[in-house]
Amino acid sequence: MNEAYRGVLEQLVAMSARLGEPERDLVILGEGNTSAAVDDDIFLIKASGRSLVGCGPEAFVAVRRPAVMELLQRETATDEEIKAGLRAAAVDPEAAPPSIEATFHALLLGLEGVRFVGHTHPTVVNALLCSRDAEELFAGSLFPDQIVLCGVAPLLVPYTDPGLPLARAIREGVEEYHARHGVLPKVIFLRNHGLIALGATPGEVESITAMCVKSCRVLAGTMAFGGPRFMSPENVARIYSRPDEALRRKLITK
Repeated sequence: MNEAYRGVLEQLVAMSARLGEPERDLVILGEGNTSAAVDDDIFLIKASGRSLVGCGPEAFVAVRRPAVMELLQRETATDEEIKAGLRAAAVDPEAAPPSIEATFHALLLGLEGVRFVGHTHPTVVNALLCSRDAEELFAGSLFPDQIVLCGVAPLLVPYTDPGLPLARAIREGVEEYHARHGVLPKVIFLRNHGLIALGATPGEVESITAMCVKSCRVLAGTMAFGGPRFMSPENVARIYSRPDEALRRKLITK
């Protein structure tokens, strides 16, 4: 284990354990998974069946990203073929198998500026994602700090079977988002499933996750007073592009 690998693993373990703290209500039992890029070829991801709650280094497995991306290029693959492919992608053949969602982690860690990924299932977020009107509820931004940390808009991906189908749906959503907004998403909401936060640092992933939880609490609160009133596209663009907010974003997400 070289110094760079060890450093990334330490950061990932610390971030994951914080996301798994029971009082934060982001995950329970074996929910959620996290990952981090060691370099362009290797990434670390939570092993299948492991819990973020109280996790340590043994909860993570090193995986070859090109091998996982090759799975994503296949037109068809059975569950057993995907399981075997993920096992073969592990750097250590004796290690625990990677999470079935390693495919979307490999995809997202290949995006510009993304080095850490946190996928959680916060109760308040899922309450809205499982609602009848989730598409309308996640159609805009509510307040400036949400924009500063979470970007110009959330990306909402329809419910898709976890594993390879979900990774493909996320890939399609990210491509459409980039074409529409000219930037990559910082937040991905998965219908009837959970939240994905993308960051250059563990601090950014944690900050985005926390702000998403707050924004969903605010959003739920608006329902008692007639529903959400989203900020205008002009105000969103102004907040996102302000130099002082860019500096604050950098300081908050260290």
